[in-house]
Amino acid sequence: MRAVLQRVARARVTVQGRVTGDIGPGLLILAGIADGDSPDDLDAIAGKAVNLRIFEDSGGKMNLSLLDTGGAILAVSQFTLHADCRKGRRPSFVAAAPPAEARALFDQFVARLRALAPRVETGEFGAMMDVELVNAGPVTILLDSEELRGPRRGPGGED
Repeated sequence: MRAVLQRVARARVTVQGRVTGDIGPGLLILAGIADGDSPDDLDAIAGKAVNLRIFEDSGGKMNLSLLDTGGAILAVSQFTLHADCRKGRRPSFVAAAPPAEARALFDQFVARLRALAPRVETGEFGAMMDVELVNAGPVTILLDSEELRGPRRGPGGED
């Protein structure tokens, strides 16, 4: 699983003019589910995201986590985080999980976030979404569960 975390002053997702998620200060999390991701991958990203000390304390230093600040999360599924652009000019998305599997895992990821954070909103899985944000800082962090947990081993998990 890959996730792009953006510390935001505010963020909103609309689908065909309808707001599906809207937050003030907190994190916008763009989440890409890979083929072969497991609940352990979801836990690694969710735990790291809410506990990263990327919010400023009273001295202006990044010493506070989302949990410390009581900020909100806007989680948006984004399979394009698994684009392979090494060949040609059209990205390949074969590393992304199939849609049904990705939807189930994204829903589990959101449930894990909701168990950890005070407020979690989402986009709409599989929809064409307009994502608006004001990146505070700017602070943008890329997380990869394989880097957090180590490479997968065994059936279906060879490097």
